[in-house]
Amino acid sequence: MPSNKHGVMIVLSSPSGAGKTTLVKMLSKIDNFDISISHTTRSPRPNEDPGKDYFFVDVIEFQRLIKNQEFLEYAKVFNNFYGTTRTPVIEKLDKGKNVLFDIDWQGADQIKNKKLDYKLITFFILPPSKEVLYDRLQNRDMKDKMIVTERMKQFERDVLHWINYDYVIINDQLDSCFEKINNLINAEINDGSKDYDLEFVRNHINKLTS
Repeated sequence: MPSNKHGVMIVLSSPSGAGKTTLVKMLSKIDNFDISISHTTRSPRPNEDPGKDYFFVDVIEFQRLIKNQEFLEYAKVFNNFYGTTRTPVIEKLDKGKNVLFDIDWQGADQIKNKKLDYKLITFFILPPSKEVLYDRLQNRDMKDKMIVTERMKQFERDVLHWINYDYVIINDQLDSCFEKINNLINAEINDGSKDYDLEFVRNHINKLTS
């Protein structure tokens, strides 16, 4: 059983462009919440800092980490590898820190299947509509229409994994979305009442996939 002295693992996943990274950064500003910094083989975006947003490594180094079984989870996404090394996460949890994971459904499944002796809360973030997602992707650093089209095709596949998460949150308005997630985390940690409408979520999924 998880100990009350240990921190909690909180996973946020989403299709590309739905806002999970922004939400993770907002949550990390809460006292006692730390972001797990992933390794990746992709190049940094203009606004990203090595060691703060990601540990940027080449494929050879990433494969070395895989071979040494140093990853808690890893996955290949859009031809790049992403992974979370185990040791820093466990050290934080054992010190009572809550650890935030900005990972996709593949990584979330791996962490869940590890059945670690720490409480795990998983969130799947979705856009209010496919049109809004398309606009967000275009307005990001993705002026290449082929990249945006690829992300939209991947969205059709990613959205089907919502069923494997504890909670699905629609990121219509950022502050409201953040508040919902924060309230659910507090309710989970403190055994409080949870304001969560599964029927609303199912209806939204049906609209996104129809």
